[in-house]
Amino acid sequence: MTTPAPRSPARPTNRRRRGPGWVPREHGAWAMLVVPVVVGAVLTGATWRHALLLVTWLVAYLAFHATGLWLRAARRVRYWPPVRAYGIGVVVLGGALLASAPGLLRWAPVYALLLATSLACSVRRADRSWLNDTVTVGAAMLMTVVSAGLGSDANPSALRLTDTWLPPGAGDVAVWATTAVLAAYFLGTVPYVKTLLRERGNRAVLTASIAYHAELVALACAVLAILVARGAEAGSIAVAGALVAGATGLLLRAILVPQRRPWPSARAIGFGEIAATLVVTAIACVTPALVSLPTAV
Repeated sequence: MTTPAPRSPARPTNRRRRGPGWVPREHGAWAMLVVPVVVGAVLTGATWRHALLLVTWLVAYLAFHATGLWLRAARRVRYWPPVRAYGIGVVVLGGALLASAPGLLRWAPVYALLLATSLACSVRRADRSWLNDTVTVGAAMLMTVVSAGLGSDANPSALRLTDTWLPPGAGDVAVWATTAVLAAYFLGTVPYVKTLLRERGNRAVLTASIAYHAELVALACAVLAILVARGAEAGSIAVAGALVAGATGLLLRAILVPQRRPWPSARAIGFGEIAATLVVTAIACVTPALVSLPTAV
């Protein structure tokens, strides 16, 4: 009878598992971070500063995520390395960005308030609260205006710190109209995604999601009615019609998808959000056609 050969010892691996805080798990946040910067650049003309802005913004998000996790973990030492690394990255990249466009400092009070509110939620371990979700979406959507303020066709106030109190891009009505469309969509994803994941089966959240998207349809219809009543050009009416169609599609999604059985997978939800984001982004880019309403005849 032969004895079995002894098993060879497992080869030691040189790879160590990366600690917490380095890679966010909220994969859906990336579209919300990138789209506003890209749309703002499209509206007023892309420059090299937009690339620097985007990289700085993404690193700032990584630093924000790592800091929130560190605070929720009662400031444990193992959560500190990504906070330090991404924080240094933000200082270096942010310094370069501000050196090229000092006027961006006028946005500092706004983002300081939003950041303080969100970090306070992290301290209270309320990072999944409605307040924190709204604040983070609002901060991301404002990047549309910030990005537009750096465009080649924008007012050059971003290149100077003094002479005006208005932050770069904030005086452009067309940019705010585009921001409103993006914000309306991404704010709606908060209750919608909750109905599919964390609040699955919660009738109150489902009702809130449907009611919110129904209000978007009503607002879009009101815009279309105003344009028609004031004799707007065909192009503007077509854009308003696209708003109505887009809002209606989002309402149907909010009603029908949570009713599906079996429940949609995370993969299916992700692909659906990609498609919806592309459609809304396309509509948002042509939204400036709505702000120049003709006088009543």
